[in-house]
Amino acid sequence: MKLIHQLSKETGIPIPTLRFYEKSGLISGRRKTDVNTNNYQFYDQEAIDKLNFIQMAKAVGFTLNEIKEVVDLWYKKEITQKAQFEVLDKRLLQIDEKIAELNAMKKQIMLCKENIKNRNL
Repeated sequence: MKLIHQLSKETGIPIPTLRFYEKSGLISGRRKTDVNTNNYQFYDQEAIDKLNFIQMAKAVGFTLNEIKEVVDLWYKKEITQKAQFEVLDKRLLQIDEKIAELNAMKKQIMLCKENIKNRNL
């Protein structure tokens, strides 16, 4: 069990971001039942696992809303492995579509650049 500053240090996620994730319902801490003199929240390995998943999902372009949907199902064990693959396959398709859009944009920019170059000759 870790306090929030320990969690921040271990994951590299700033404390305000951890608090935001907690308010958003992405992670949660627990109070120790034998301690009633403070409001300290303690975080377990599941919180660390969720944070690692959140960082990975953000890195590949998932929004926080998408991440929350997946985390809610994934960690409540309400999503099958097949469904997990479907979520990831859907994201891969979205990434492929974005790559195609960016390549089309790149071609347009290169064409525009070539037209400008030819006009100035």
